[in-house]
Amino acid sequence: MVRTDAAGATHAFARAVRDAGCGFSLGFSITTEVQMAVLAIPEDAWVPAYDLDGQPRKGAWVAEITDMLDLTKWPTGSRVIIRRERPHPGAQLRFTDTDGHRFTAFITDTTGGQLADLEVHHRSHARVEDRIRCGTATGLRNFPCRGYAENKAWLELALTAADLLTWAQALCFTGDLARCEPATLRYRICAIAAKLTRTARVWTLHLDRDWPWAQHLANAFTRLRAAPWPD
Repeated sequence: MVRTDAAGATHAFARAVRDAGCGFSLGFSITTEVQMAVLAIPEDAWVPAYDLDGQPRKGAWVAEITDMLDLTKWPTGSRVIIRRERPHPGAQLRFTDTDGHRFTAFITDTTGGQLADLEVHHRSHARVEDRIRCGTATGLRNFPCRGYAENKAWLELALTAADLLTWAQALCFTGDLARCEPATLRYRICAIAAKLTRTARVWTLHLDRDWPWAQHLANAFTRLRAAPWPD
């Protein structure tokens, strides 16, 4: 399943995904045609939306508008699903929003399934933006050099650093440390004072016992050693 925001919602890209044997779930722009379809949706056609944890989301609903749009240029079986939600306090509505709700849409070729499940599955692609933000905080905000080759090397190192942090969080940590931002992880984990000693041909890493997250790092090493690494 290939998921993108509205930038990936083109006929050519959808066909290429289909030709590659994959399904797609692509953000769909709120055009005038979509707005007219939204206004024509009967109230009883809206079903409650879910949060990512599967619980009903208060003030959010989803509906299907496939039959109200001309989708002949899209791959066969394409469906358009719309989501409406009451805006958070202080949120700025866009000119495409109507009836005091914020609307988003996506197009997918997934057949069957509850609309709320399909919408949650599509919305999960937003974690890509989290990775972009973390990459920005790990050296991608600015290129420090004037030469192309030097900046190319910097880019590779920054991407490596982002990958290391991501895999460290996924494999070694739980709770807040598995989800925190790079700056927080660097402060809590990477900044722990330690001493490396060698006795009887055995290397030992001594962590600062007074550091609040020292035990979390010790547990991370234990979890890493116990991982089922391939031979």
